[in-house]
Amino acid sequence: MPIITLPDGSQRHYEQAVTVMDVALSIGAGLAKATLAGKVDGKLVDASSVLEQDASLQIVTIKDEDGLEIIRHSTAHLLAHAVKQLFPDAQVTIGPVIENGFYYDFSYHRSFTPDDLAAIEAKMQQLVAEDYKVSRSLMPRDAAISFFKDMGEAYKAEIIASIPNNEDLSLYEQGGFTDLCRGPHVPSTGKLGAFKLMKIAGAYWRGNSDNEMLQRIYGTAWKDKKELQDYLHRLEEAEKRDHRKLAKTLDLFHAQEEAPGMVFWHEKGWVIYQQIEQYIREKLRLNGYGEVKTPQVVDRSLWEKSGHWEKFSAGMFTTRSENRDYAIKPMNCPCHVQIYNQGIKSYRDLPIRLAEFGSCHRNEPSGTLHGLMRVRNFVQDDAHIFCTEEQIQDEVSVFIDLLFEVYKDFGFDEVIIKLSTRPENRVGDDAVWDKAENALELALNNKGLKWDLQPGEGAFYGPKIEFSLKDCIGRVWQCGTIQVDFSMPGRLDATYIAEDGSRQTPVMLHRAILGSLERFIGILIEQHAGTFPVWLSPVQAVLMTITDRHSDYAVELARSLELQGIRVKLDLRNEKIGFKIREHSIQRIPYLVIIGDKELEQQTITIRTQKGVDLGSLTMGEFAEKLKQDIADRK
Repeated sequence: MPIITLPDGSQRHYEQAVTVMDVALSIGAGLAKATLAGKVDGKLVDASSVLEQDASLQIVTIKDEDGLEIIRHSTAHLLAHAVKQLFPDAQVTIGPVIENGFYYDFSYHRSFTPDDLAAIEAKMQQLVAEDYKVSRSLMPRDAAISFFKDMGEAYKAEIIASIPNNEDLSLYEQGGFTDLCRGPHVPSTGKLGAFKLMKIAGAYWRGNSDNEMLQRIYGTAWKDKKELQDYLHRLEEAEKRDHRKLAKTLDLFHAQEEAPGMVFWHEKGWVIYQQIEQYIREKLRLNGYGEVKTPQVVDRSLWEKSGHWEKFSAGMFTTRSENRDYAIKPMNCPCHVQIYNQGIKSYRDLPIRLAEFGSCHRNEPSGTLHGLMRVRNFVQDDAHIFCTEEQIQDEVSVFIDLLFEVYKDFGFDEVIIKLSTRPENRVGDDAVWDKAENALELALNNKGLKWDLQPGEGAFYGPKIEFSLKDCIGRVWQCGTIQVDFSMPGRLDATYIAEDGSRQTPVMLHRAILGSLERFIGILIEQHAGTFPVWLSPVQAVLMTITDRHSDYAVELARSLELQGIRVKLDLRNEKIGFKIREHSIQRIPYLVIIGDKELEQQTITIRTQKGVDLGSLTMGEFAEKLKQDIADRK
């Protein structure tokens, strides 16, 4: 007589063993219809799993995060089922869940085409309509190898052969299609349906370039049609906002093969870059940071002493000179400790805050490089705070205030916060970790901030808080971080004289708000679809003349604006004014200034916004004040 305890603490008694679905049905027919799986004593199982003993049970539906994972996993198998029906000679390999969807890799004698993709998706919908029952069975490993070999599935047999001999394997069958999987899966194919196949790509078997190139079919799956359509709409928006395309249209930057993963900034892009750097520089100055500059190339011995060589040497660019090995710095922290170490420090000197717009190089794999979002050379708004253990909480608290202030100025109001705690492999004793984690948690709670816990995701040297931004189309970008480091200061001989006269090792807080400036600019381009707020716009106003006789007046006005610190462009070309307006609107210039006979006579200008709003006539002084106010307000 199993006693089943539900999440609300209530219990249900049964005369005999029951399945998860039986329990759901005993609660209500509506719940049974929505049931996808169960979580028994914290472990996900199929809805058909039998409960013979007392257990805690959560019924998993599509409303649960686990439910969506199961939907996506089951849809991957639905894809394989459809491929095997349409292309019986195709071999199935692996099909995991990924962010927002799934993929499955296939071996087939010819390349799949877009028409094939459409046919496969139609077949998947047909299999959903058939509502085949999905059933699980166990098979000994050797029997499973023979089973899949007999079906001609050599890749599945190879996967199973790498599994220990004493294991029974779970197989799932639906409508005559059988696949190897740990599960769980939906009870029937009719539970699926809100999916779309996205693209076909190449993928080496087991990720090894020495192996056969397989065909990978990507798909996305959601809990209902509305969520699917919302996702597809976000993808369309992301395509329109692609920072690489906009950079070409707006003449911001480019990349080329001679310098992979490194940015060639054009004049307009560099204006944006400098505005952001100067903005952050002023914020740092007002918050007690001293700006420093450290070398690009540093002897290998320092990286060995800091611990970076052991963990990150594969990602470092290295060089050699006069029988010495050097690394181009991939991060700034060891160099900042060298500055801290110059001269004796007292507890009265702490905290010491050192900031650097440090140019770093990391040898990222070429296949991962992506515009500004993933590069090999980047600059961080990097800083390190040297403090006592007692000062950690206050420093973190002040940093959080600064971070939110900066994000608000850039137009980001939704910030996702995660606290990452001690990993299994770490340095330092538990008492020190307790103190550091408690300080970070207290700083978050004292501000009433909502945050999620990421157990075991901290750095090896200390816990950290991660700050992620949600953009206007719902994408999440991890940017800011503050990390507590008990390891590096000691490894690099950093000390201070404590109040009792003893030598102590300071705590080092690694912190960044924007992270990589390159990546943050990429995020901004896509957030604003290239239409920057006035304070960041490379050109804040363009002065356009109707005829040549207005040129002198336009030049005079442009010079006046430039002297007031406003970025202006003159368009004196002998072109129709409509043509000029269209061209500069495409360039996302915030204010379009029109100068004709009326303006010349009245000593005014006519203002039009990039979005086509007519602001009427203003004097140059009125327009300059409006621009300066927009810039000050960071609109």
